Amino acid sequence: MMRQTKQDRRSHLIATATVAALVSLASVQGCTTGSAAPGGTRTPAAAASPDRALSASAATPTAITPSAAEPSPTGSYPLSATPGTVPAVREHVPARGPGWRPAPEARVVVPPSDSAALSDEGRLLAGELHIGFAESVDTRRGDVQLALGAKDSGAPESYTLTVRDGQVRITGPDQAGVFYGTRTLKQEVTGGRSAPEGTVRDAPAKPQRGLNLDIARKNFTPDWIEGRLREMADLKLNQLGLHFSDDQAFRIQSDTHPEIVSTPHLTKAQVREITALAARLHIAVIPEIDSPGHLGAVLRAHPGLQLRDSQGRVVKGAVDIADPAAAKLVDELLREYLPLFPGAIWNLGADEYQALVYRDPQASFPQLTAAARQRYGPTARVQDLATGWLNDRADVVRSAGRAPAAWNDGFFTGGLAQPAQDIQVEYWTGKEGGARPPLEYLREGRKVVNLNDEYLYYVLGEPNQFTYPTGKRIYEQWTPLVLRGTAAVPATYGDRILGARLAVWCDLAGAQTQDQVAAGIRLPLAALSQKLWDPRTPALDWTSFKALADRFQ
Repeated sequence: MMRQTKQDRRSHLIATATVAALVSLASVQGCTTGSAAPGGTRTPAAAASPDRALSASAATPTAITPSAAEPSPTGSYPLSATPGTVPAVREHVPARGPGWRPAPEARVVVPPSDSAALSDEGRLLAGELHIGFAESVDTRRGDVQLALGAKDSGAPESYTLTVRDGQVRITGPDQAGVFYGTRTLKQEVTGGRSAPEGTVRDAPAKPQRGLNLDIARKNFTPDWIEGRLREMADLKLNQLGLHFSDDQAFRIQSDTHPEIVSTPHLTKAQVREITALAARLHIAVIPEIDSPGHLGAVLRAHPGLQLRDSQGRVVKGAVDIADPAAAKLVDELLREYLPLFPGAIWNLGADEYQALVYRDPQASFPQLTAAARQRYGPTARVQDLATGWLNDRADVVRSAGRAPAAWNDGFFTGGLAQPAQDIQVEYWTGKEGGARPPLEYLREGRKVVNLNDEYLYYVLGEPNQFTYPTGKRIYEQWTPLVLRGTAAVPATYGDRILGARLAVWCDLAGAQTQDQVAAGIRLPLAALSQKLWDPRTPALDWTSFKALADRFQ
């Protein structure tokens, strides 16, 4: 009797297991082949809406933990495609799954240990995607988690973005990298699209990427400038150059020299708001008080500092660098504004000092020649005095912890005085006096930023044979190696080229409105962002790239 009972139980267990296996097999086949659509036709599973399933799962928050009991429905989906973004991501590892899109119950989650570093990034993304924000170690299905990795976990500004099991995770070795991961996710889901399943690994090719803006010749409102900052951030651009002093105007409030300030101008409070927004968007503001040329606005209030030649003729925009009072005034301005701009770089200008375009500067400016020989010896020239001026101003900004930069035509060769080796070269032209071919700067071991006036100069009114740059031309023809004209320097010097900026110059300020400038630079900035982010030839043709840029406008 006992033996018969065991046999009966054994038969019952075998039958139960067989039925379970058949049910499981039928379930798998049904998942793979599709479900019955209205009217009795079969709809492939891959065509079924992943969004409905994702929304249903997001409606019931659950902690996401690795478990064999919750398999990913990979068999129902094709391998994901590389996301379309501007700039394009450099690597995407595809996977099978529904992807991710924001749902009402979704949150951006930052662990408390990273909240001081990443709460700004998290709150910004949550607001943009219209979802919640939380500081928590726990995540649930539908969430986006932001977290800092180890400092040595990747290159500066790099990030990893993973979409898996209805959740997104963005990590990076620094705040900027995590922020750029949020910019990628924002673009991926624009227009109701889904972020594709899989992993993005991304990093910029160049550390300096941005826009240079001439607010001296043309007044731009704070709101307009802040709008450009937001646009730049979405393109992963990280520098805004502000040229705020020139012959036409001086555009920022001054407490030490209010007499030089033009109307209208930015108040210091407005500048602080601009730099604070820039910092939150991981954009460094690079200020520029150009000297010893381009100081016409200062000279109108201080005519005694005006440079004159041996015939007593005024030299436009130029201060007399032999006069110690000129250096004193400029240094006072530098020291006043250094605390206002917390970024690492300060542009000292040094371009187009008109004394040096004379055929014989030594004879034309005997006071400059005398000062040069007093400082550097009996064979010194005016260019040596100009180089000394640049080095002295570099000492001022360097003492405040800033890295000095200057335009390339302020660097002279063959003199007794040489520009300090740490002054970054902003290369814009080979046409001006003192402007040597870019290879000479690179061979000297100098670091160079590309502002090639052939491709990257947006000059209002198009004077002096300038033409407005186009995104198509930058995208198809320009690379960071093209520093002057259309010819590239050898790729072996690529590491010394730190990046590039598109420059807006307002020579004919009334030629365009603020809105026209914004529209005119939109596609050039997008193209520039692509060419600075990834050194490879773009995968998309211009038409396709432009369509992406237009989608994200």
